[in-house]
Amino acid sequence: MSGTDQAPDAGQAAEAKPARMVPRMQRRYETEMRAALREQFGYKNIMQVPHLEKIVINMGVGEAAGDQKKLDAAVGEMMLIAAQKPVKTIAKKAIAGFKIREGLPIGCKVTLRRTRMYEFLDRLVTIAMPRVRDFRGLAPGKGFDGRGNFAMGLKEQIVFPEINYDKVDQIRGMDIIFVTNARTDVEAKALLKAFDLPFAP
Repeated sequence: MSGTDQAPDAGQAAEAKPARMVPRMQRRYETEMRAALREQFGYKNIMQVPHLEKIVINMGVGEAAGDQKKLDAAVGEMMLIAAQKPVKTIAKKAIAGFKIREGLPIGCKVTLRRTRMYEFLDRLVTIAMPRVRDFRGLAPGKGFDGRGNFAMGLKEQIVFPEINYDKVDQIRGMDIIFVTNARTDVEAKALLKAFDLPFAP
């Protein structure tokens, strides 16, 4: 090797590594939404502006009591939808009428934060929800818990393009919970509307 052909040092190699793409929704929040919410509610400090902390997706699979393969199928579908491996949820008590024993896996859930959270949110509002049949918007007065969090349900997992309809063994619904640090439901709703969640008038 000649004196002019020097190998790049570690610092140069690090600089050459491509930066991770910032999700579209995250970029919108940081460059547009945060300032708009601050002006709307008159926050004195930028740290007072509410933000989305996590999204939790729950899928109950009651038929798993008689066939655990149903639960395995649900876990696989949720992994495709969320791009993250879910955990199985366990029955906290026995329900004889439904043949459910305490400790039996009866569902699955996944908690999304940061990049995966924003990417899922983007797919939900731009692709999945417009595919819901006869959808007229989220009921404006329902779903909020009084602490700035919002829960909604989807009746069919097939609204997500990641799910191959021909491979679905049965239609399954899910609950989606948006956890924010908003102090009130009014502030939480303003945040979620800014993320394009389609609340009905």
